[in-house]
Amino acid sequence: MKNILLLTGFLFSGFLFAQVGIGKESVDGDGILDFAPNTTNGIMLPIVETLPNDAVAGTILMDKNDKIIKMKDSSGWVLLSDVGSVNNATFNTNAEVPGPNRVIIGNSTTAVPGVLVLESADKALVLPKIADPHINVKNPYPGMICYDTVSKTMAVFDGLKWSYWK
Repeated sequence: MKNILLLTGFLFSGFLFAQVGIGKESVDGDGILDFAPNTTNGIMLPIVETLPNDAVAGTILMDKNDKIIKMKDSSGWVLLSDVGSVNNATFNTNAEVPGPNRVIIGNSTTAVPGVLVLESADKALVLPKIADPHINVKNPYPGMICYDTVSKTMAVFDGLKWSYWK
């Protein structure tokens, strides 16, 4: 019985400090969410019609109204792109299901609003790594974000062009 409790406790602690690899066997370093190398797939940011009132610092999204990728910090919304386009975007017209409706990685619960919440005291998101996304991603989607392994910058696609951030 003691062995079963010990094993159960060990497994449960692994879920609390989980690291998730997408398309790969293991996570690089201290990433909480990491993606396979040598891909042209990035993260698609949500395109929202209304900026959330309860957004916390670190929230990243694309504003459908002004077509700009934005990040929330402690003083407001920081612009991460120029005015882009959402002409190639397909929007979900279904009503949103009420409730928390989110995935939480790194913690069992959270008070932070968001569809995907990565919450950890010592791990971070590792962006998908793409060499020269402006060349190699043939059909980028508005709101795509990745790490450019050539320029060593964060790249965001606003629907018209790529913006790079050091």
